[in-house]
Amino acid sequence: MAAGAAGEKRIMILGTGAIAHRHAEHFTSIPGCRVVGACDVNAERARTFAEMHTIPHAFDDLARALEWGEFDAVVNATPDAAHKPTTLQVIEAGKAIFCEKPLALNAEDAFEMVGAAERAGLINMVNLTYRNAHAIQMARRMVAAGEIGEVRHVDASYLQSWLTGNHWGDWQTDERWLWRLSSAHGSKGVLGDIGIHILDFACFGTGLGISALQARLKTFDKAESGAIGAYTLDANDSCAMTVEFDNGALGVVHMSRYATGKANDLDLTIHGTTGALKIWSNTFESSLDVCLGPDIHTQTWKRVECPPTPRNADRFVLALLSGVNGEPDFRHAAEVQKLLDLCFVSDREKRMLPVVLPPV
Repeated sequence: MAAGAAGEKRIMILGTGAIAHRHAEHFTSIPGCRVVGACDVNAERARTFAEMHTIPHAFDDLARALEWGEFDAVVNATPDAAHKPTTLQVIEAGKAIFCEKPLALNAEDAFEMVGAAERAGLINMVNLTYRNAHAIQMARRMVAAGEIGEVRHVDASYLQSWLTGNHWGDWQTDERWLWRLSSAHGSKGVLGDIGIHILDFACFGTGLGISALQARLKTFDKAESGAIGAYTLDANDSCAMTVEFDNGALGVVHMSRYATGKANDLDLTIHGTTGALKIWSNTFESSLDVCLGPDIHTQTWKRVECPPTPRNADRFVLALLSGVNGEPDFRHAAEVQKLLDLCFVSDREKRMLPVVLPPV
């Protein structure tokens, strides 16, 4: 893989919507890389974005950007439906890729992307943002070190309340939120929107995979005739799951937009045979409480200070510089997408389903 001056890795940002601005800010602050290009189907938006972030090159066509090719990696910040076709183009051109979540709209497409990236031997990562939480990284290290013994029970939830509170604006009039309630506008409901995060949180925190699941989805009446303007409000609002992990532990996973009193909270409690951990996180902060040693007999919990952890963007640059793929990678994101796909089947069939993944 070619590199920029003094071994720097050169990055192009593909898609210049809201999330792309965060990527530009993060990657321009990381030593060892430079953002050298921006690409968007809207030429004016690409130029404006490039000027705003002092990016030297702007393109309105991915094929032309790849033909130029003076970069080592792509940050894919396009809309969800564009992830697969654009990522496959990038892989075909031999460029490393850091893709926004979800990797694809379904597991079949996601595993196709996994195969392409792995056959090409390219660095591939997915931006599951709550891996940036200091507490979840510390918890993972503690579980791996055996500090809570064998995991036996897990309680996980990702709870929001923007359907009952106005902290993020009025969902009834703001298209930023209305589209998330409408399957015709590309939404897979709360499951598709935040389910990927809490399932990743639970699996990463425990170090375990999920071997079986049962899910119940619910869509509540929110407007007369079930629609507001062009938006039919049919996407799921809440999800309750029962899961079995691959070591036999059981767990529950909840997510909702009707969790009044909760703005944007991820909670994970991991109960082991010799200890337990409570992890909380939102977009900006996280905390870890532990019940260990003699404290398990008095149910005493203590707060643990968690050292800062590298962000996913930092991990991606490190992977580019070292040549060793980072986490979370495409395969993990595809495995989580498989869980999301199964939730819809489980809800429809009203039964527990085994999780069967394609062979590596």
